[in-house]
Amino acid sequence: MLPTNEKLDPRVKRTRGLILQAFESLLAEKNFENISVQDVTEKAQVNRATFYAHFEDKYALLDYSITQMFRQEIDKRTLNACHYTPENLRSLILAVCEFLSKLHHECAQPHQQFESLVETQIKKQIYELLSLWLKQTKSPISTDIPATVATWAIYGLASYYSHLKKRPALETFVDEALPLVAVNLEQFA
Repeated sequence: MLPTNEKLDPRVKRTRGLILQAFESLLAEKNFENISVQDVTEKAQVNRATFYAHFEDKYALLDYSITQMFRQEIDKRTLNACHYTPENLRSLILAVCEFLSKLHHECAQPHQQFESLVETQIKKQIYELLSLWLKQTKSPISTDIPATVATWAIYGLASYYSHLKKRPALETFVDEALPLVAVNLEQFA
């Protein structure tokens, strides 16, 4: 499901790290739409051929970057090594809310296209994690629809929270949101 350590040559890891650092630094300075591959390569001090050896384009770089950052959030909470419980679900909602809030805070004026690309990657990972959890329950009920509904609910709630001008305490928000998401998954508890 969510592999934590890619088996890559240390030089490849180092180069990808430089490209990612440069990209994340640029995201803090300007809109994703205004970042070019040339900007990334100059900041990372690598040539364009090296960039293209790692990423097809800046969209592939964004996908990889978001995937890696979100995996770190999941790994930090060891959610990828867990099974479904209401407490683990609460931790997942908390992780998504924190991640999106941090992303919106650190990125210069997120644009609709950027938001859409982020949403696709995060929802994919939430769905994979929830599917893994629900399949571990060995329930005869199909997990596809409940995992899909919960994924959209979690992402939607986290997006709503991250865009609020006056945010309530995160713990309070998650406690209020949890029953709305959990109702779809109670049959697997």
